[in-house]
Amino acid sequence: MNHIPYETYKQAADYIKSQIPGFAPEIGIVCGSGLSSLADTLEGDVTIVKYDDIPGFVKSTVQGHKGQLVFGTLSGKHVVCMQGRFHCYEGYSVQQATLPIRVFHLLGVKTLLVTNAAGGINPKYNVGDVTLIADHISLPGIAGSNALIGPNIEAFGTRFPPISDLYTPRL
Repeated sequence: MNHIPYETYKQAADYIKSQIPGFAPEIGIVCGSGLSSLADTLEGDVTIVKYDDIPGFVKSTVQGHKGQLVFGTLSGKHVVCMQGRFHCYEGYSVQQATLPIRVFHLLGVKTLLVTNAAGGINPKYNVGDVTLIADHISLPGIAGSNALIGPNIEAFGTRFPPISDLYTPRL
């Protein structure tokens, strides 16, 4: 476990807010492998904030992950796109890997879209198919690796939020 104090999240959010004055993202998009170019479609006054400049953010070491947040407008909505994310296999704790999501909350994000490249066992799927996740089993959580381990930070809500409607079909 690697507890991250609330002040670390707040410092990151405050720094980002100083780079995007007057802009409050309502949607956060984590661009997984192969979807980084989604951020290139943002319109308006697009602002890029490098992870290296954000207090508390670690380095994204995966090839092709740009390591930056991109702020702009998509279909009339204020959006932040994460180009590159952090993974536990890079040596980061679950808390470090999920830090940006909590920072998004402090920035005002209400809707989160997470994308990723993944394999599947359904023979009807082809390479490049887009699929939607309807449910999951958190094997790391069963094994005791969970971003909610450690002292609960009340600013982020209840320790165990309901997840019965985690995947929203209307999105």
